[in-house]
Amino acid sequence: MVVKVSVSPNKRCADQEDVCHNRWHPDIKPAVEISPDDEIVLETLDALDGQIRNTPDTSDIANIDAGPVHPLTGPIYVKGAEPGDLLVVRILDAGPLGSFGYTFVTKGFGFLRDVFDKPYKVRWELGRHYASSPDIPGVRIPAAPFPGVIGVAPSREQVREWRSREAGIASKGGLVLLPDPRGAVPSREPIASEGLRTLPPRENGGNLDVRNLAPGSEILFPVFVRGALLSVGDMHYAQGDGEVSVTAIEMGGVIRLSVSLIKDGARKYGLKRPLYRPSPLAEAYKDYICIAGLNLDSAEDATSAARDGLLNMIEFLERMGYDRYQAYILFSVAGFLRLSQVVDVPTYTVSACIPREVFTRISI
Repeated sequence: MVVKVSVSPNKRCADQEDVCHNRWHPDIKPAVEISPDDEIVLETLDALDGQIRNTPDTSDIANIDAGPVHPLTGPIYVKGAEPGDLLVVRILDAGPLGSFGYTFVTKGFGFLRDVFDKPYKVRWELGRHYASSPDIPGVRIPAAPFPGVIGVAPSREQVREWRSREAGIASKGGLVLLPDPRGAVPSREPIASEGLRTLPPRENGGNLDVRNLAPGSEILFPVFVRGALLSVGDMHYAQGDGEVSVTAIEMGGVIRLSVSLIKDGARKYGLKRPLYRPSPLAEAYKDYICIAGLNLDSAEDATSAARDGLLNMIEFLERMGYDRYQAYILFSVAGFLRLSQVVDVPTYTVSACIPREVFTRISI
């Protein structure tokens, strides 16, 4: 059987609470029930819940409200799913719900947030096979759609445990979005105050942002509550490995999935977090160039090596005629940060790569 859950793209998540939420909590009421081996088609709102406009003006970026971030369609109750099982999710198809997509930079977020600190937006025209933009002329990005957020509900015990863990990270100066009732859907208590934000990713999945979860992929989630309570959102038309600017090509989307169960599978195999088989679609690029990022001033520091590679690739793209914000966003939607070696201590190598196929006007 095929089940469909639709959303209204012109309404906010809070106005369609029966099928949409933006927090993780085991008490959120399911939107629908399905059986193992059913297929389900889900429509999703965009990651910012309609806040980003299809205009050159960046005031929408400068005034983002983080409270409603990541509206998720669901939860989906899977009959027969019990704690200790594995929920097997196969992504069969995915694509845009409309023709508008966006990527942006905003102050305080992104891998290079200390360098790129002004609002900047790129608007994308989403086609069946490629996306192009008037804001970065001369590039086209192949479609490789996938959900940035996909996961199952945590148990009540996990909600308490993970809240404490993330509060500890925040107390040490880490960038963490802690539970906050402002903008929460559902807005009723105690879910609004207790519910975990959709990021960071956790053992239940969530904001994984793994570009390999395109059609043809398969994900196994440990089940923590009865019914599993699967939810999906934050659909991306395309993304690089790293999503360095803080966004991919964001879009409202539609995705078709099938689900099955491996009874007692999480206990049997000792799985405590998602296991996935990548999609062949995500590896469509065949021809790319790379710069070796090196942590020359710090010991055994992959983060510094990644920064070095990315900053040097951005400088290279500037020499090719793009401004630095265009280069940063282009890498976010199409570039690759790859850990190449960790054996040559104290210096690691992280390769920063960009596909040559995305350029239509210049030869790199």
